Amino acid sequence: MSILTFTLILLLGAYLAGLLGSLTGLGGGVVVIPLLTLVFGVDIRYAIGAALLASIATSSGSASAYVKEGITNIRLGMFLEIATTIGAVIGALIAVYTPTNTIAMLFGFVLIFSAAMTLRKKNQSALTEGSPLSYKLKLNSTYPTPNGEVPYKLKNIGAGFSIMTVAGVLSGLLGIGSGALKVLAMDATMHIPFKVSTTTSNFMIGVTAAASAVVYLQRGYMDPGIAFPVIIGVLAGAFTGSKLLTRMDPKVLRIIFCVAITFVALEMIYNGYHHKF
Repeated sequence: MSILTFTLILLLGAYLAGLLGSLTGLGGGVVVIPLLTLVFGVDIRYAIGAALLASIATSSGSASAYVKEGITNIRLGMFLEIATTIGAVIGALIAVYTPTNTIAMLFGFVLIFSAAMTLRKKNQSALTEGSPLSYKLKLNSTYPTPNGEVPYKLKNIGAGFSIMTVAGVLSGLLGIGSGALKVLAMDATMHIPFKVSTTTSNFMIGVTAAASAVVYLQRGYMDPGIAFPVIIGVLAGAFTGSKLLTRMDPKVLRIIFCVAITFVALEMIYNGYHHKF
């Protein structure tokens, strides 16, 4: 395969990854990494490096729009980024010394968990009473709706912070945003309305990825020939997905995509178990 053919196929694959990731909320990394490792036979560490750079690009683009709309809780995001950034650096350092087969198997298990999390019932209600720590740290806020501003309060701040640390470790180790774990921490544990938890998670992903990307860069796992078409493709796909999302109901697509992702995850686990990476 020539370099031009490789680049064009990778560009198209990354575009579809960004499109599907945007429509389902799983992020482009869950498609890009299996595409690079299973289809092109790229070392998983180089695939993770490219996926981290793509996460930084897409998060920077979409997060700014949500911040402008007033949905993102910036204070909460900055507080939880302390946990995710520490976790991301730890995860990236672990990844450098972890066998690629182990990383591939763990990636598969996290994919299955992420797929299951996208199908669970979302928390749409807002709490009227928060924990003392949420008042002390001034984390309670409001978000806009067609009927005006809706106030919400937070609970279980400590538990949410702990889950975010684990999400950061997985992000650094596997190169994906760990959005499912972040939303679990904010949506299920801290009882934040789903719209706020997803937009705040998106705001945080870029910072978390940047922290672990530094370690991958220092270790030489950033290949411009792989990373550049991945970033361009995922960015274009995410932009298209954000436009389509307002015109279509993604529920059916989400179910189909989750089934497909589960098959990909099983393939990653199988290949990792049989030392094919």
